[in-house]
Amino acid sequence: MIHKRVLAILMLLTNVCLQMPVKAQVPSQSGKSIIRLNQIGFYPKAGKIAVITAQQTGNFHIKTLNGKTVFTGELKTSNQPAFSGNYTAIANFSAFSLPGKYVVNLPGRGDSYPFEIKPNALKSVADGTIKAFYYQRASIPLEEKYADKWHRQAGHPDDKVLIHPSAATEKRPEGTMISSPRGWYDAGDYNKYIVNSGISTATLLSLYEDFPAYMKTVKLNIPESTNRLPDVLDEVLWNLRWMLTMQDPNDGGVYHKLTNPRFDKMVMPDKADSARYVVQKSTAAALDFAAVMAQASRIFKKFPQALPGLADSCIKASEYAWQWAAKNPAALYNQDAMNRQFKPSVVTGTYGDGMVSDEFFWAAAELYSATGKVEYFSRLSFTANDRVQVPTWSNVKVMGYYALTRNMGADIGSHPELSQTKERLLNFADTYIAGADSNAYQTVMTKSKIKFNWGSNSNAANQGILLIKAYKLTNNRKYLQYALANLDYILGRNGTGYCYVTGFGSKPVMHPHHRPSVADGVEDPIPGLLSGGPNPGMQDGVQVPSLFPDEAFIDSDKSYATNEIAINWNSPMAYLANALQALQKNLFNTQTKNHN
Repeated sequence: MIHKRVLAILMLLTNVCLQMPVKAQVPSQSGKSIIRLNQIGFYPKAGKIAVITAQQTGNFHIKTLNGKTVFTGELKTSNQPAFSGNYTAIANFSAFSLPGKYVVNLPGRGDSYPFEIKPNALKSVADGTIKAFYYQRASIPLEEKYADKWHRQAGHPDDKVLIHPSAATEKRPEGTMISSPRGWYDAGDYNKYIVNSGISTATLLSLYEDFPAYMKTVKLNIPESTNRLPDVLDEVLWNLRWMLTMQDPNDGGVYHKLTNPRFDKMVMPDKADSARYVVQKSTAAALDFAAVMAQASRIFKKFPQALPGLADSCIKASEYAWQWAAKNPAALYNQDAMNRQFKPSVVTGTYGDGMVSDEFFWAAAELYSATGKVEYFSRLSFTANDRVQVPTWSNVKVMGYYALTRNMGADIGSHPELSQTKERLLNFADTYIAGADSNAYQTVMTKSKIKFNWGSNSNAANQGILLIKAYKLTNNRKYLQYALANLDYILGRNGTGYCYVTGFGSKPVMHPHHRPSVADGVEDPIPGLLSGGPNPGMQDGVQVPSLFPDEAFIDSDKSYATNEIAINWNSPMAYLANALQALQKNLFNTQTKNHN
């Protein structure tokens, strides 16, 4: 009897195991978990795509929130698999344009997260990603009328900052106290870095410079909103005025960063009271500073009454920093070497850069655009094998390309080399979009594994900026459609299903590595912050749930390798979202028509 009973159990287990593959094919995941789409909304005439991560064929439906079907389309299998090896199904409903609130419905699987179709569909995100910089301000309390439930006390007045021994000079010896208030906290920490401020500030300045009419309409509810400047420039000024304090008035050099010796604990800004230092001057810092100040001088020259004398101060500071860099082309920031020589040791963000030819190019381009001086043009190198890359804090050459194409005008007659900048940008943009509509998520971002590194979401945003620049140079709307697809990626059409901007979407990031969001006692994180995004590197030692590049993400405040925030990630996100808002009438898809 025992033998027969054991045999019966084994047979039962065998039958169960044999049936398991069949059961695995039965739909078991809900629409919300497998339908990946922009969770905020779509412009009526623009492209509209949802991606289904499970094998699915047949039709999909667009339904109102009360269940009425208003559009039916056929699912198409992606031409290429995702990095996981799985193919996706594409639900393209670009032909549907009727404003309203909807879901994508899959028969047998259910509904997606809700979304809207309407004009200005992404304005809330566009505004929010600039307003996020207000929440990063140092040296000022965030009042409830501006900051809502995230109001807080002032942190880091930075009016008594010490000269670190690495930065000491005869006129400013070690221990000299200087005042260096304002500025934005760089990332999830409370330090302020010139190199990263450079690209971040320039990107927001470029947003205004490229779309001045639209940006004058953007109101952010910040303390300066009632003055005569556009709010985006008011926000930029908070950081720009800090940057000006980081230049040594005695020689024009620029301190690399203002920092604690060590990172603060997860506390609010007013509870972080360690001594603060400015450290070694560096070539990269001086050149990034020079580029930003030259660009700022062009922009603020148009506001002489609101900002008397500021444009002149900016260009003077820019040229002074350039002169210092020209005399000190190899003053590279090496934190380990600095710590071997000077105390206290500094172990905060390094932003070390071993090659500064790209910084020289960017600064020269901005200074030439601002002054027209031949001495700056002569420092621009246009080599035949020059390869354009989207910018990072350590590779800013394309920022010089952007400056030159924005301002070249009649200069092409006397400097035909300038036409190369336009040609190379367009060639690069064409390379990006080639084949993008064949991959599993039909975005430029999901073409290549190598883009999923630390801060990968900034790659998606910067790719979008390049495509918008290409549109502005050609008026070819194809570039805008791919730029919008990358924004869709950030807002939910991706391998994890997260909306990567805090405070937005049905599945938003909730636990960013960001000290105020962790320490303020408010459940929701500060809104408008772009999470770093998928990164299989796990440099922080935190295990991610998947090592497939586009799925290697965890919503944990411990995971600074995937879920920190940073101003150089938020600035391209703000540019991308606001530029598409400004250009939404040109986001026209030929398939678009109303269905009832």
